[in-house]
Amino acid sequence: MPALEPWHPSCHHGSGAGAAATAPTGTQWSMTKNWTPLAIAWLVLAIAGLIGTWTFNVLAIVQLRDFLGDWVGSGPAVSSLTVDLLVVAVAGCILIVVESRRLGMKGAWIYIVLSGLTAFAFTFPLFLSMRERRLAGIAADAERLPRT
Repeated sequence: MPALEPWHPSCHHGSGAGAAATAPTGTQWSMTKNWTPLAIAWLVLAIAGLIGTWTFNVLAIVQLRDFLGDWVGSGPAVSSLTVDLLVVAVAGCILIVVESRRLGMKGAWIYIVLSGLTAFAFTFPLFLSMRERRLAGIAADAERLPRT
């Protein structure tokens, strides 16, 4: 069976200058489709990451703390954790870009930018949830293809 190519608008230009690219009927995505248990688990972790990190961010703001100073100047244990999480975040950002391209997911940069505005503990599991939905959608589309 041939490999299923994910639909991407840049690959389907239509005819004529004003033609809009549209997805084939079987591959249109909606917010209610393809929620697997794993996609839901990733989404729950994303919400927990957002609430957990922003609880402490708000405390730091209210207490007028030197956020970056506390982050890097609170001793070797905190510095070790900082380096550990930064390396994981960089690796995660690379994975987001590579997997988004591989699966034809648009807007990978949004997860990376949002990680600086919210928390990587939110955006990375959110990306994994959307990735899982994309994989489930591709699998569902493959099931609908006629077998030869």
